[in-house]
Amino acid sequence: MKALAPKSIAPPFAKYSHGVETELRRVVLTSGQLGVDSKGVIPEGAEAQADICFGNIDAILAEAGLDRHAVLRINAFVTDRSHMAGYMAARDRYLEGLEVLPASTLVIVSGFTRPEFVVEIEVMAAER
Repeated sequence: MKALAPKSIAPPFAKYSHGVETELRRVVLTSGQLGVDSKGVIPEGAEAQADICFGNIDAILAEAGLDRHAVLRINAFVTDRSHMAGYMAARDRYLEGLEVLPASTLVIVSGFTRPEFVVEIEVMAAER
């Protein structure tokens, strides 16, 4: 993977790449993951929920024989600006140690299927 960072535009605001280039052999797309653990527990707060989302994503990628190093793009959704910091803390932990950071988008939405959910995350990953 190669990070794309044109000098003609402002640098990223946080821990992500403006673009990512790679040659693909296989692509894995996850559905949006909500912050509910395998026992059905939904913790309070975006950071705790995002940690679960990223754990679920790791499990999906492992099922395909991949890991977080294969993530090209993260799309995340939070229900309020107040949840951005918690989400970003979890995302930054998830991305620790990666040589090339994925592209990333964060959108504020009006809500999810249940009001206790405050964050949802999906990724695009690829075998190179």
